[in-house]
Amino acid sequence: MPPSADVVVVGGGFTGLWTAFYLLAAEPSLDVVVLEAEHVGFGASGRNGGWVSALWPVSPETLARRSGRAAASAMLDALRDTVDEVGRATESVGVDCGFRKGGTLALARSSAQAERGRAEVRHSDEWGMGTRWLDAGEAAERLAATDVHGATFNPHCARVHPRWLADGLARAVRERGGRVLERSRVADLAPGGVVLEDGRTVTARHVIRATEAWTARLPGQRRVVAPVYSLMVATEPLAPGVWDSIGLAGHEVFSDHRHVIVYGQRTVDDRIAFGGRGAPYHFGSRIRPGYDHEERVFADLHATLTGMLPQLTGVNFTHAWGGPLGIARDWHPSVGYDPATGLGWAGGYVGDGVAATNLAGRTLADLVLGRRTPVTELPWVGHRSRRWEPEPLRWLGVNAGLRLASAADAEESRTGRPARLGRALSALTGH
Repeated sequence: MPPSADVVVVGGGFTGLWTAFYLLAAEPSLDVVVLEAEHVGFGASGRNGGWVSALWPVSPETLARRSGRAAASAMLDALRDTVDEVGRATESVGVDCGFRKGGTLALARSSAQAERGRAEVRHSDEWGMGTRWLDAGEAAERLAATDVHGATFNPHCARVHPRWLADGLARAVRERGGRVLERSRVADLAPGGVVLEDGRTVTARHVIRATEAWTARLPGQRRVVAPVYSLMVATEPLAPGVWDSIGLAGHEVFSDHRHVIVYGQRTVDDRIAFGGRGAPYHFGSRIRPGYDHEERVFADLHATLTGMLPQLTGVNFTHAWGGPLGIARDWHPSVGYDPATGLGWAGGYVGDGVAATNLAGRTLADLVLGRRTPVTELPWVGHRSRRWEPEPLRWLGVNAGLRLASAADAEESRTGRPARLGRALSALTGH
């Protein structure tokens, strides 16, 4: 373990690795150390659905109220460019992560979902986000699912293999002279350096916290983000004939317009990887390996996917996994750096972090180097979310939100109309 460095980055996921990557690209002489408690990509970075998307958990209107319409538009533009930047950056250093830009297809599988989808297109038109409406025939040509009323399609998304991306970034950082040290658990960080779990210290002028859901384990940080679990399943590789009957020929990632978030992709080895929310939040923001597996959620994901795509009936599901993502109290991701203390941070991506982490890494690199650039002027820079409520209010609120989302979908299945419970969900989450 080095006793000192110019920059210490705590966390070997996408945020930490992109930060180190861009710092070393700008200043190759910097001594940059990335400290990871387990292995690179151990957290959400290695376990996610692989959507490199311009999706953002905060509405443009919310951004505009805080910083003005021009700043909100700049944020949306930066996110769209970031999708392509991930492709450019990985190609430039030979990182094969299965990057394929096919866009996002979100099916409307009921009249209520179609109403929400059309509203999303109108909202997209207002803000120039590029989402368009596909009629039922156009949607089914792309993905031959059941009960298709139409779909929204946005071109600003790519698919990647997330673990390959994390491993490739770590290699690229090392090739540029950075040190990526695994099995190096940080117990605390402060201006001037970090303290490891075994008592060793590393001093540094700049210390970057890039711990996402695991931020809740750091002293004094338990209420900064709520670790909420998302789980996934994957099929065996599918034969060409099965793919002919399903679609996704353009390698679109896919979802639908239900309230409980689901997401899928056609993987680099021709499986379907499919995930969703629904696992409970655990009291006290606890994170444990056992929480990665919820058999009820895995069974629900299996049933949801085969209900959407009956072509998968009889297909083996070979993998199941999960992990926590970080949610700030106002659903607002943030990135920041205090030049007086040398402390920086980024996170709270609400599951939309595969692209946003790249933007965060570029932004942190510029902030650390004291450069004023277009990305350092974006409205998420310096944003401070209020803290989550203390327990048991946090446990009650987060799990109530999860239950409301399921109840809203059930209401729509019964009535065929947009759920009144959806408004209650929005009020509870503030989203």
